[in-house]
Amino acid sequence: MLPSGRKHSGKPGKISMEDQLLRAFDFGKEDRKHLSGPEEDVTHAKTPAVDKLGKKRTSAGLLKDMGGEVQSMLQKIGVDISSSLLAKKKRLVMYTKASLKTSNQKIEHIWKTQQDLRQKLSQEFSQQFLTLFQQWERDVQKAEEQEEKLTSMDDLEKNQDILLTGAQNELKKEMALLQKQIMMDTVSYDSKH
Repeated sequence: MLPSGRKHSGKPGKISMEDQLLRAFDFGKEDRKHLSGPEEDVTHAKTPAVDKLGKKRTSAGLLKDMGGEVQSMLQKIGVDISSSLLAKKKRLVMYTKASLKTSNQKIEHIWKTQQDLRQKLSQEFSQQFLTLFQQWERDVQKAEEQEEKLTSMDDLEKNQDILLTGAQNELKKEMALLQKQIMMDTVSYDSKH
């Protein structure tokens, strides 16, 4: 597809394809001046063209020659387009590779940063867990000590209950003996008086 407007390739001394096509199909004003007759007749007339050797050519021959030139220009355009597409394809491949490399580097950096962060969090959690576990062990040890103290106290309380019961029984026996003695003393006093 040819762009509208003239295209300059930027290479000196080389005529663009569009200029070549315009020259091939357009008679310039200078060419029209030296032709005889009105301008309308000249542009639409089917006059034989004269080639460089001075031979007359028919319009069919002229079209055949122009067709060959057009064909060669189209082939050059095809080569130019192919080389341009190949260069663009190479640039696209290079850009894609560079983009993938940059993306991979960014992903690796993010992965490493996250991995370092996970490792740091894991260490902090492990330290907190270790501290908590050590505190739990101390609490368990204190609880065991308290339990031992409670069992000693239970034993003491049972011993005290046993001793108290024994003391009460002794006291009851002594009281009963004293009462007996007092009764006997009272009976013997009454009998003497």
